Amino acid sequence: MSRKTPTNIITGFLGTGKTTTILELLKAKPENENWAVLVNEFGEIGIDGAIMSDSGALIKEVPGGCICCTAGVPTSVAITALLRSNPDRLIIEPTGLGHPKQIMATLSSAQFSPYIELRSTLTLTDARYFDNEKYTTNQNFKQQLEVADIIIANKSELAAKAQVATMHDWLQSQNIHSTVINTTRGDIEPSLLDRFVKPSDDMDIEEHHHHHAALEPQFQLPPNQTHIRKENKGQGYFSCGWLFGAEITFDFDSLFSMLSDLTADRVKAVMNTDKGCYAFNKADGVLSVNDLSLEGFESRIEVIDTKLMPWDQLEEILLNLAGGDNTNHTK
Repeated sequence: MSRKTPTNIITGFLGTGKTTTILELLKAKPENENWAVLVNEFGEIGIDGAIMSDSGALIKEVPGGCICCTAGVPTSVAITALLRSNPDRLIIEPTGLGHPKQIMATLSSAQFSPYIELRSTLTLTDARYFDNEKYTTNQNFKQQLEVADIIIANKSELAAKAQVATMHDWLQSQNIHSTVINTTRGDIEPSLLDRFVKPSDDMDIEEHHHHHAALEPQFQLPPNQTHIRKENKGQGYFSCGWLFGAEITFDFDSLFSMLSDLTADRVKAVMNTDKGCYAFNKADGVLSVNDLSLEGFESRIEVIDTKLMPWDQLEEILLNLAGGDNTNHTK
């Protein structure tokens, strides 16, 4: 490589709209530039990479992220592979449940500093979160805001004036003075990626010991199985994900109804249905659906919640929506 690659971290808690924001940035990038995106997800079944797959960018995914492995070996390998493609810009989306200082320390390390130039770190948030102790007492939530060069208050059209005021008061109380920009649907100016960069600090990283599947080779669907299931837990959250063979088609209307009724903090899915391939995204109780131009794709769904949910029951419902007696799976 003859130059350093401009690199941005786009972080934020679950459901703040990181993937939507990155998709909007990819739409607005200069036509003559090639961008690369690394996605690190808490869940074991990669969803965001599939959603971004027709964006025109080079996408790599490291599923199964948590505080101890966000900047672990799989992430380093993925960064190296993306840098070898010599992109004009690299965007990294850490898991919403991870400590962003770890990935910042990795990017600033001797391994990557000769090849990476850190630009603005953007933290997405939601003004409605700041009067809820579920978020304000979460150390990841706070750290994600502390490292921000720019704070993007997304979904601003949904926040009351009092909630916006509470957000600014909380940030001030935490001695966080980053620029705050209000936006809707992740629509931000691409120039923000190069506008602000804070001086580097010593990036102290706490030691965590938590075995995690991300340290193992990424799994694939075996040829003799119609689906597999993977679970994860950490930071007070539980996740379960399923990967279904490309030959399986789900009933769109029934799937939409089931996901609408599902009570979980976060649901993401890319599913083959009788009406085509669709991305489903549920946050704050609101389900959104977007069609994707994908064919022959393996359906995948990830559910995340603060409570351990009845995964066996949910799996049975999914299989019924697939319209078949598909009983072979791996947990």
